[in-house]
Amino acid sequence: MGHGGNVIDELVTDHHEVEELFGKIEALPSGHKDRKLYADQVTMELVRHSVAEEAYLYPAVREHVAGGDALADKELEDHAKAEQLMKDLEGCAAEDADFDRLVGSLMSEIREHVADEEANLFPALRAACPESALDELGDKVRTAKKTAPTRPHPTAPDKPPANKMLAPGMGMVDRMRDALTGRGKKS
Repeated sequence: MGHGGNVIDELVTDHHEVEELFGKIEALPSGHKDRKLYADQVTMELVRHSVAEEAYLYPAVREHVAGGDALADKELEDHAKAEQLMKDLEGCAAEDADFDRLVGSLMSEIREHVADEEANLFPALRAACPESALDELGDKVRTAKKTAPTRPHPTAPDKPPANKMLAPGMGMVDRMRDALTGRGKKS
């Protein structure tokens, strides 16, 4: 992920990419090994996306949007639920009894979150922020995604400044683990 444009365009493109991966999971029969591959890819993308939103998008919502604290808090709650589902899914193989339930719950949670962000949060932010600020946020989000973790860390901080300090180190460890294990890559 890393597409260019303002923060809203960047994040909407991420949403479309995740939905595409969900479609690949749904197209395969229960127990098919590639369902795990795509679930890992979804997790990697969602974690990077979430970390970037938590570091830059939600602080901007708090600062610029009327009622922004409540909006940002709700989004963080959604992230926490999704992150726990991803953590639980991390330990499941495609043929495990819990896999289908967990991946289904994750897809439902993410689809609800995306619909809410795109219908409510993004229009409110667009109305409250000058285009130059949205462009700058897009650059910050793209940079954050490059060093963000790729695995769920439900107990990690989700608000600045702690999340901005810890995410790059966790991201480096996660990417090394992914490279060593081949996680997210077709075997």
